[in-house]
Amino acid sequence: MYSLYQNSQNQTSNADFILVGLFGETRHSILLYTVVFIFFLMALAGNTLLLILIHVEPRLHTPMYFFISQLSLMDLLYISVTVPKMLMSQVTGDHKISPSGCGIQMFFYLTLAGAEFFLLSAMAYDRYAAICRPLHYPLLMNLRVCVCLVSGCWFLGMIDGLLLTPITMSFPFCHSRKILSFFCEAPALLKLSCSDISLYKMLMYLCCVLMLLLPIMIISSSYTLILWLIHRMSSSESRRKAFATCSSHMIVVLLFFGAAIYTYMLPGSYHTAEQDMRVSTFYTIITPVLNPLIYSFRNKDVTEALKRIIGVLLPL
Repeated sequence: MYSLYQNSQNQTSNADFILVGLFGETRHSILLYTVVFIFFLMALAGNTLLLILIHVEPRLHTPMYFFISQLSLMDLLYISVTVPKMLMSQVTGDHKISPSGCGIQMFFYLTLAGAEFFLLSAMAYDRYAAICRPLHYPLLMNLRVCVCLVSGCWFLGMIDGLLLTPITMSFPFCHSRKILSFFCEAPALLKLSCSDISLYKMLMYLCCVLMLLLPIMIISSSYTLILWLIHRMSSSESRRKAFATCSSHMIVVLLFFGAAIYTYMLPGSYHTAEQDMRVSTFYTIITPVLNPLIYSFRNKDVTEALKRIIGVLLPL
């Protein structure tokens, strides 16, 4: 009897998961997925263009644009981890994903999300150093410091992925194999487990506290000092320039961290799986689309670099 139960459990644990998709079986699902596909192309084009501009334009070889290029790279990979699988499932009608595929998707998603949290805090520190410590800025944010900060962001993100993914995928899943999400997200996957996951939920919560609150503290401290300095500036033009420099980064931070806090730090009783799935679209689809728009069209240096490149290419 025990061997029959064990075989049944092993077969269940090795079975494929089913992703319900972002819009399920709604009447206008084709139109909605077409919109998602357009957003995906916009994210690919925008982030790729921004990477190319920063690489080829010497005037953009500064610490701020170095961080922006890393943000674009993360967003490019981030949206490529989740959206193509969802769109292919909708086209083919096959919504299954293997346990190994689910684990790989979760690892890259957690790694990129964690790395982006810390990168946004590094960008806030960069803005603090540029505005509040302008004389020491070349020393505080030289190339070596920038490379170390970015490497640390990628490393911490990878630690997050390596820590949470194997533990999440090691639980037995003997309930429904239907994941109420459009990608393998840890909170949605844990709802399928039939074992006691209370200890793991506490571990994941503590990990999220470190991954979210530490960057939030750095960002809040940096912008508090920046806003205090802006308030003390006598020139309205100087205040305008300083605020314009930081406003784009503040918009990204509010969108990205707000959605992540809602999903991972609020108790489950405050939100449903359907609400979590909708909120997940902000940091998986919407943010990668908005980042290049915010950092390019609102930035004079980037728009001028784009005009110069277009001017060189058009005669050809």
